[in-house]
Amino acid sequence: MIAPVALTTGEPAGVGLELSLKAWDVLRDSLPFFLIADRRHVAALADNVPVIEITEPNKAISAMPLGLPLLHHDFAAPNTLGHPNPANAAAVINVIERAVTLVQRGQAAAVCTNPIHKKALQDGARFAYPGHTEFLAALGGKERSVMMLAAPELKVVPVTIHIALSQVPEALTAELLEDTIRITHQALIRDFGLPSPRLAIAGLNPHAGEGGAMGREEIDLIIPVLERLRAQGFDLLGPLSADTMFHADARQGYDAALCMYHDQALIPLKALNFHGGTNITLGLPFIRTSPDHGTALDIAGKGLANPSSLIAALRQAAHMAARRLGT
Repeated sequence: MIAPVALTTGEPAGVGLELSLKAWDVLRDSLPFFLIADRRHVAALADNVPVIEITEPNKAISAMPLGLPLLHHDFAAPNTLGHPNPANAAAVINVIERAVTLVQRGQAAAVCTNPIHKKALQDGARFAYPGHTEFLAALGGKERSVMMLAAPELKVVPVTIHIALSQVPEALTAELLEDTIRITHQALIRDFGLPSPRLAIAGLNPHAGEGGAMGREEIDLIIPVLERLRAQGFDLLGPLSADTMFHADARQGYDAALCMYHDQALIPLKALNFHGGTNITLGLPFIRTSPDHGTALDIAGKGLANPSSLIAALRQAAHMAARRLGT
């Protein structure tokens, strides 16, 4: 049996803790995981869900059928749902670091992260990263990693991520595009069992530039990269017009789509499966998944949060860990 999945607190004032409790109720007989969080924060939300405090990750396997396994981590301040407390920012970051360390030591199979609140982390701990993806790359000793959003209907990878749309043309370089294609290609082989991945590459401009009439990025940057990689054996479609590459028939022709900016990738994924998408970080020496939503501060504690994406993320993490182990 593989080790359990480590689930981080994320922003405790958001929906992460209540979703963790709901996820246990669905997965308790099928997938061992443990939550790293402050026992006081969890107890305030547990209601009828039993919580079993463990002292080491491997205890989660036997505890899982009986209650949510909890690995306690001290937070500096009480938790008020809907209102992030910057005093807890350092602990939110430390929990992520602790989960990664447990995976690196072989005590956990993968990291699954609940959503963080970036402003609270910046205000309370001067968090220097745009988001989880960049922080995890640093923890894994990588210059960069790649964000994939995945659902049964579609897998998408944005080449540029958390930047303003006006900054995308300058940020989009041949080196960045090639690196993203290579990381995605390798991950589809290693973690998804696809021996010959087929990648669809979106253009940056409407109609993929329409022969230069709507922009030259496709001609000057994207096409040369694709031609060079095709010569090395990569199966690449594109550059494609983004408005025609996501319908059902088009999706049958590729395994994953690379998009040039954040919303170009996430809008079709969320339109196809809003609740079931997962965030997967590619190119790390460890497995990391996350639900494809934010902290949802406005509904925290109201019983309205849907656990489907977190459940899918936990299942994805366990599936990828099993594949890497060959089980």
